Amino acid sequence: MTRLPLDRAETWVAGLFEAGGASPEAARSVARALVGAEADGLKGHGLSRIPTYLAMLTAGKIDGRARPVATRPRPGVLAVDARDGFAYPAIDLAIAELPAIARGQGVAAAPIRNSNHCGAAGLHVERLAGEGLVALLFANTPEAIAPWGGRKAVFGTNPIAFAAPLAGRPPAVVDLALSKVARGPIVAAKQRGEAIPEGWALDSDGRPTTDASAALAGTMIAMGDAKGAALAFMVEVLAAALVGARFATEASSFLDDKGGPPRTGQLLLAIDPAAFAGAEAFAERMTTLAAAIEGQEGARLSGARRLALRAQAQRSGVLISPEIAANYGLPENSSP
Repeated sequence: MTRLPLDRAETWVAGLFEAGGASPEAARSVARALVGAEADGLKGHGLSRIPTYLAMLTAGKIDGRARPVATRPRPGVLAVDARDGFAYPAIDLAIAELPAIARGQGVAAAPIRNSNHCGAAGLHVERLAGEGLVALLFANTPEAIAPWGGRKAVFGTNPIAFAAPLAGRPPAVVDLALSKVARGPIVAAKQRGEAIPEGWALDSDGRPTTDASAALAGTMIAMGDAKGAALAFMVEVLAAALVGARFATEASSFLDDKGGPPRTGQLLLAIDPAAFAGAEAFAERMTTLAAAIEGQEGARLSGARRLALRAQAQRSGVLISPEIAANYGLPENSSP
């Protein structure tokens, strides 16, 4: 295993995507997202995505040179068209513009259409919380979850992310897929030739499976069973129907180069606490809430584990798997 400092890992990954046909701006945006997810221990959204992203780029399923465009149909709305490119440049555009809109309107929304896999959703809302805003992200994904009682997938894993600022410390972040586990870990297990735990997925016949390939050909089990399936429906409305994106059943896979662009959607919401309780009152309330959680032995604030892993990666870098290194090379002077 080779370890790279975060800045060198970003430069290396960006170089792979630029060589694959992405614009320098898009390549750097993708690299920040993948290395950031890897640093936070979210390996299913990290460097394991390099092969499929590059395959989609080569096949034209992702337009690596697309530049997202934004319009303002209402004062509080920034409508973003990712134009069949990577999701990350479109999200970068939204995050750059939403804070000013939220401070002027109290609430700002960025519907994103013609998009793609948005990776570790918590990283995006964390950036908005770093601006003092409460943020939510809803994303729809290709079909993976059947409606409760059914066998055919209608919803994606449809992640939800939330972040809230905390005075004098990093934001609290919630990031969850609505399946019992995100698809990323199953993809990673397939790449490693490993079994997955029972209870994660069903095969194409609706039977429980521990085979990663069978799981990817079947359906994911919703988190919380019927309640999770209901939440997946909610996200499908918010991130597809509402923004003008394709439904899960209409989108091509994020996991291969087959078919055309998936054209999925995301919805980002940013809320300025100053327009509600007031910035100071909100900060005091959040401090009280965090103390009530962290004051209990064994309890931790949401996102704390990711922050600990990130701090470790900032000190010692990220590990590059032998498979990735063998297929894509490494920067000169890399050391194990």
